[in-house]
Amino acid sequence: MIPLSIPSLNGNEWKYIKECLDTNWVSSVGSYVTLFEEKVAEFVGSKYAVATSNGTAALHVSLLLSGVEKNDYVIVPNITFIASINSIKYCNADPILIDVDSETWQLDLDLLEQFLKEETVLDKGTLLYKKNKRRIKCMMPVHVLGNMCDMVKMSDLADKYGLKIVEDATESLGTTLNGQSSGTFGEFGCFSFNGNKIITTGGGGIIVTDNEMLAKKAKHITTQAKSDPLEYVHDEIGFNYRLVNILAAMGVAQMEQLPKIIERKKEIAAFYYDALGGIEGLEFQKINKGTDVNQWLFTIKLDDSRAILKKLIHDKIQARPFWVPMNQLRMFKDDIYYNHYDKSDQVYKSCLSIPCSSGITDMELDKVVRAIVQ
Repeated sequence: MIPLSIPSLNGNEWKYIKECLDTNWVSSVGSYVTLFEEKVAEFVGSKYAVATSNGTAALHVSLLLSGVEKNDYVIVPNITFIASINSIKYCNADPILIDVDSETWQLDLDLLEQFLKEETVLDKGTLLYKKNKRRIKCMMPVHVLGNMCDMVKMSDLADKYGLKIVEDATESLGTTLNGQSSGTFGEFGCFSFNGNKIITTGGGGIIVTDNEMLAKKAKHITTQAKSDPLEYVHDEIGFNYRLVNILAAMGVAQMEQLPKIIERKKEIAAFYYDALGGIEGLEFQKINKGTDVNQWLFTIKLDDSRAILKKLIHDKIQARPFWVPMNQLRMFKDDIYYNHYDKSDQVYKSCLSIPCSSGITDMELDKVVRAIVQ
């Protein structure tokens, strides 16, 4: 089996994890947690980082610290992994699902601008949805597959309408727009280190921000809001959301390899662009000018994607379809979905992710291409 996307554990993972085991520093306290936070913050160019147990936890805490409350709305693209919407629901808030651009597969900013202009009203600095006067507090762009929408335009819209931005940058570590890292355009950016991400801690996430007060608050509530170093005094509702030292040790080793992993991912993408480009009916994800993508999970768009998926599986090549659009899931079918042509459904039905592990061989890449084109 040629796997879809598996981690590259070729660095100091064993050495650093063994140090945690030898010293018994395996839980949520330990030097590797701090070191991992520092390395991620430095890499993306943020002042602070707070490691969490997973990317969903990072999103949840970031929304809470952005002031999202019960009955609020959060704007989010209709094509995303379910964790984005779950984190909104954890706050007892609801999503406003916006259709995606058919070429970039990111949130359609022209459609978003139209929605804000026609469907909302500013009342004393608070943005309200006209139909029910509920508050819209935040926007959550999702950098799907590591690509990005025009975050400059989104930031301008956020400023104009008084909205906070929490970036779901869980797939885009290493992606930049005009030299600025994903995750640093909003007040909070959230990354994931699940096993299939560009680097992994097995499971884990991180919040990045330039706001010292909010970083301290995030660290506080992700460690059960314990307010006394000795006594078990807790000053508010907190969460057991902190990353443990043994996994942070893996993260430190992975961060050391990240530049080489991204370089290899781009080589794989270049191979696929060359080998599959020009095939009738096959399209690639559009990357806007100024965006340098980490090429996390290589995905193609073609009308007979499900037939190709079956063929790849038959040939022992792991591939996967795109996420089911959020408005089609039973839990979210009654939430607001703003669209004109439901481009999300067409993207979902025609997209297919193909093997792109950083350790894939050229021979395996050739096999994947032959299975698609023959």
